[in-house]
Amino acid sequence: MHALTCPICNALSGFVNQECPGCGTTVGVHLPSRSLVVASEDGVEIDGRRWVRCSNWAGTGCNWMTLAEVDESSIGLRGRCFPGSLVRRHPEADDTIALEKLNPTARDMRMLIYQLVDLGLPVEPFWRSDGGLAFDLLSSLTTGRPVMIGHANGVITIDLAESMDAYRERLRVDLGEQYRTMLGHFRHEVGHYFEHILVETGDGATEYLDKAREIFGDERAGYADAITRHYTYGPPRNWQDSFISEYATMHPWEDFAECFAHYLHITGTIDTARESGLMLESDQVRFTMDHDIVPLASYADEPIERLLYDWKWLSTMFNRVNAAMGRRPLYPFDIPKPVVRKLGFVHRVIRETAKRHHTHDPLVDVPMTSA
Repeated sequence: MHALTCPICNALSGFVNQECPGCGTTVGVHLPSRSLVVASEDGVEIDGRRWVRCSNWAGTGCNWMTLAEVDESSIGLRGRCFPGSLVRRHPEADDTIALEKLNPTARDMRMLIYQLVDLGLPVEPFWRSDGGLAFDLLSSLTTGRPVMIGHANGVITIDLAESMDAYRERLRVDLGEQYRTMLGHFRHEVGHYFEHILVETGDGATEYLDKAREIFGDERAGYADAITRHYTYGPPRNWQDSFISEYATMHPWEDFAECFAHYLHITGTIDTARESGLMLESDQVRFTMDHDIVPLASYADEPIERLLYDWKWLSTMFNRVNAAMGRRPLYPFDIPKPVVRKLGFVHRVIRETAKRHHTHDPLVDVPMTSA
């Protein structure tokens, strides 16, 4: 996504490094400015507020900053950064194997939250509002109990076992999926969360819900029966003509969540391309292309067709690069016209929500306790 650079030497540092690879400066992610700042041990003052390193700086390698303000009424935050404060449950301290898998999973979760905030979506934490967003990051391998990846009442549950490439790839093959990543799980499950708070119960719910039922189907259809039917008989014939994936065919809820996830895949990758200075010049490629592809700084006021047209050519290039390395396509999906309409609805909901919440700051009045 954004090319986060060192505030001292402007070297690319990114979402993971606690030290700039160019000059060695200790850096941390400052969410309100979408930038890296110098993360000294004493913290840094920004716009009259002091920011310090997340209390998970050493434990899980978090490279985010958090407000240093103390509020004794806060509970369960313990100096965590904003994404870290959304973790409701995680492995016990003595479960070292599970905690090892927590680090890469937490990085993907932080990337998700960054993208949601950058899109202007309201990220209301569970500790501030009933039904607010929360994450249970658990492991099925160390507890011996299954962990069902899913969403319920604002809580997204993730199985840390899926951070293991071999485990996740086996599931991908067994389930006949083209794509399966931990970040993909986060993006899909948060799609369920936003469908509930924006489409089913939000400010524009009446209009959105009627339209969603027209486009995706009636979400009141029995979900348990849909699961049984899907895993017994598989997807309907010619599903590729109307759905983005086999899983999307199971139930209208899953169709929306899959399209929401793909919207995040597409916008996140296009942002990355733009921030890397990538463009496709039609007079330089060896195949027919109507015009140059120059990713926009924002597609908020553009129709979904413009976003998907740019994505068509960028994803073609990315897929060819992967093929040149002997790897599977980066984006192994086709987008038929019915899915364009579905993605258009997701685009509308996200962009209209962002405009309604243009002053929303998830960090306002967040009572972070210092580490």
